[in-house]
Amino acid sequence: MNSLFASHQKTLVIAALLAVLTAVCAWLEPRFISVDGIGLILKYAGLYGLIALGVSFVIITGGIDLSIGSWIGLSAVLFPVLLRDYGLSTTSALAVIILLSAAAGALHGLLITRLRLQPFLVTLCGLFIYRGLARIIGGNREQMVPQAQQWMRSAFVKAQPLGDLPIPSVFLLLLVAAALSAVFLNHTVWGRHLIATGRNEQAARFSGVNTSAVRITAYILCSIFAGLSGVLFLLEVNSAQGSGFGNFYELWAIAGAVLGGCSLRGGQAGVTGVLLGILMVAEVRQAVGLIVRDEFKEFVIGSFILIGVVADELLSRFLSRSR
Repeated sequence: MNSLFASHQKTLVIAALLAVLTAVCAWLEPRFISVDGIGLILKYAGLYGLIALGVSFVIITGGIDLSIGSWIGLSAVLFPVLLRDYGLSTTSALAVIILLSAAAGALHGLLITRLRLQPFLVTLCGLFIYRGLARIIGGNREQMVPQAQQWMRSAFVKAQPLGDLPIPSVFLLLLVAAALSAVFLNHTVWGRHLIATGRNEQAARFSGVNTSAVRITAYILCSIFAGLSGVLFLLEVNSAQGSGFGNFYELWAIAGAVLGGCSLRGGQAGVTGVLLGILMVAEVRQAVGLIVRDEFKEFVIGSFILIGVVADELLSRFLSRSR
């Protein structure tokens, strides 16, 4: 029993923080746990959770990706352009988004592994380049979801497939993606190599792990998650403009991953923790909208994330010493 608790102590700490946050928010604002309130929390957890899962693969390797928000903006602008201006079908447009996302991730990985550039620098440049491309492709105009694809809004974002339960379809998509991610991390050789690379890249290389291929794959997955999330974010609001759509979304994703137990030093992560972390981020986002005046929003959110990360680290250290 003690060993089971010890192996899951970090997840239990995160779950405890989530429970405390939920109780405090419900006490301050009863609408927080209304049916509509829960639905909104789960919807934004689904949207931001996909990119949090994606960036967690990169963080496990000890890397970072600051270009996520800009790639979301580019994908959101490109998707309706492909449908309307190039006459592609929905499936073909999605395939183009996935292929371009994979190419962008591969480019990041190659620059980092082959040229030994810092992930921060590579993805910071990507942030500016992809934002510029989004503005060029979109012509600095609002790009709307075509009428023929309006069904996607209901199917993938707005729908509640479980009847009266306030669980939107995008949250169910997140759960499917999380299940697949958990299988990759915990039950495949690639997952073990990913974690080994993050813990000690040199030791992993001496053990026969192709650490370059592992890191490139992590960036490819991160970009694919971002590209598909860009389409979902577009469907959620029905339009996107290249100049600002997706701004700072990477920070929400990184915050959710870090709150969920991912170490920025690499080698440490868990899918369950990331899900709990992004639920905390979604709850804070919803609570701030209900309780706090708009000008205090960023201050409150940043302060909470800092407090949560510090509390998680201190409690984890305490539990480690007490074992």
